[in-house]
Amino acid sequence: QVQLVESGGGLVQPGGSLRLSCAASGSIFSINAMGWYRQAPGKERELVARVGTYSITKYADSVKGRFTISRDNAKNTVYLQMNSLKPDDTAVYYCYLEARSGIDLNEYVYWGQGTQVTVSS
Repeated sequence: QVQLVESGGGLVQPGGSLRLSCAASGSIFSINAMGWYRQAPGKERELVARVGTYSITKYADSVKGRFTISRDNAKNTVYLQMNSLKPDDTAVYYCYLEARSGIDLNEYVYWGQGTQVTVSS
């Protein structure tokens, strides 16, 4: 079984910064990618950022230049540094993990429980 534990959400004023963290633990054979999705009220879940093999990154156009994703392979942890936050960034942010299970060696996508980010004055 694999667990994802997120931290770092909260309330911040427009223009401020937050750093999200997500640590993966459990029966993991190998990790293909880690990243973050978000879902705002009344909207579909959308990809925010992803870091894959060889640290190749992908960002939503709306966060390019403001958010930075990074990964600590030794700790199975992914970070999302969010700068110049806007009210439109308000959402529940979900960490996800694309990994090969250490139990059956199949590939799965695992999700965190979500952390609320609110950008408001």
